[in-house]
Amino acid sequence: MGKTVERFPDTIRILLTGYTDVEDLVEAINSGQVFKYITKPWNPEELKSVINQASETYKYYKQRSVALRRALRRESLFNDVMSAIRGSLDYSSMVQTIVQTVGQTFEADYCALRPVEGDRLLPSTFPYQAQTESPSSFSFDEGLLVEAVASSKSQVHQSSHNGVNSVQIVVPLTYQQELLAVLALCQQGGSNPWSAEDIELIEGVAAQAALALSQAKLYQRTLDLAQQMRNELEVARQIQTNLLRQSWPDFETVKVQACCYPAREVGGDFFEVYVHSQGDIWIAVGDVSGKGVPAALFMASAISVMRRELSQENSPEPGQVMQNLNSSLSDDLIGNNHFITMVVARYTPSTGHLAYANAGHIYPIVWSHSEVKAQAAVGSQQAEPNFLKTRGIPLGILPVWKGKAGTIELKSGDVFLLTSDGITEASVTVEAVGGGQETRTMLQQEGLWQLLIQEPGSLNLDNLLARIRADNPIQEDDQTILSLEVL
Repeated sequence: MGKTVERFPDTIRILLTGYTDVEDLVEAINSGQVFKYITKPWNPEELKSVINQASETYKYYKQRSVALRRALRRESLFNDVMSAIRGSLDYSSMVQTIVQTVGQTFEADYCALRPVEGDRLLPSTFPYQAQTESPSSFSFDEGLLVEAVASSKSQVHQSSHNGVNSVQIVVPLTYQQELLAVLALCQQGGSNPWSAEDIELIEGVAAQAALALSQAKLYQRTLDLAQQMRNELEVARQIQTNLLRQSWPDFETVKVQACCYPAREVGGDFFEVYVHSQGDIWIAVGDVSGKGVPAALFMASAISVMRRELSQENSPEPGQVMQNLNSSLSDDLIGNNHFITMVVARYTPSTGHLAYANAGHIYPIVWSHSEVKAQAAVGSQQAEPNFLKTRGIPLGILPVWKGKAGTIELKSGDVFLLTSDGITEASVTVEAVGGGQETRTMLQQEGLWQLLIQEPGSLNLDNLLARIRADNPIQEDDQTILSLEVL
């Protein structure tokens, strides 16, 4: 009896026995998975009742077994299909994966997915065809696809041609009442035709595929929007770059250099080099609080207003320029919780006189570069920089700007340097003393001065900024630097 268990696993066994040996009886019951045993003499009515009970038990367990196998198959199928589908993120790749996975899983000869927009089928088709010795072309019944779109319900069509039975199934892929696509499958004369349970499974897989497809569309839309934003920011970056002076005249008595690198595509740092009709050379460096597009918009406004002020018939005073800038920009700056720090300076080449106004910006630095190089050549003590500490409040803090202007006389070899805090607040590596570990610290103006006096030969802002940026692979703030050197 035990040998029949493996061969007939779904059999109900009733043991009729005349043996009275308990040990043999127990072994037979255990090895044969006996439902019930009856010993002689047995009553026919009792036997009939046991058989009826065994029949009902068999039916119950059979139904449960079928339901369990169906559930396990459904879960296993869903897991396999969804694992394959969710391995793709971009829309086109996921759609093709859906078609191929569903087609292979359900042994379809042909499978295709047609995207839907609104209530119409899009012309694009994502096909799948089973591998055969003689591949052939095939097209699904367009009317069946249209009907599935119109009704948002599955469509099944059976036909026979030349003795070959064919089944076409079109299932809508709907997520949150939005029809995303229709999935069509075709089976031609297969040895394992689709059952009602298979069709139900296909619809279940389609529901899960619709969810994945919706996420893929959202992901693709996010990528498209991100790319669109990158394109727009690139245009904005180019516009902002063009707002800054790209070139200026070669002066006989001075050399002007300037560099500006935003931390993002656009930024709030700016500089200006302007030659007045009366011969004065105007320079400025500014920094709008914040980063990105809002700062860039205020930067553009500040440049526009400043150029208007500098283009007056008579060269204005730096303090008055700052007053007028604050008057024009303060309402918008205060209303949007922004402010601008900047230095604007006017240099008169004929006299060497430089006047400046500082609106809460980093102190300008003045030093004799020729003397520093001469002292370095003979190894004598280095000169100290002159930090011009006259300054007022940033623009956009108060309706009326409060601050004082300053002046200084520049002679041959002197350098007037302006920077933004993106440079002085950059991190630099400090070598360890006594074999300790290297540390990172903020450059600050003192550290910038040490880099300046280490510059070989003539002052070159491109080289200086390259050294600072090389030590900061991640730029955290806009970086701007400008110098006016008297020749």
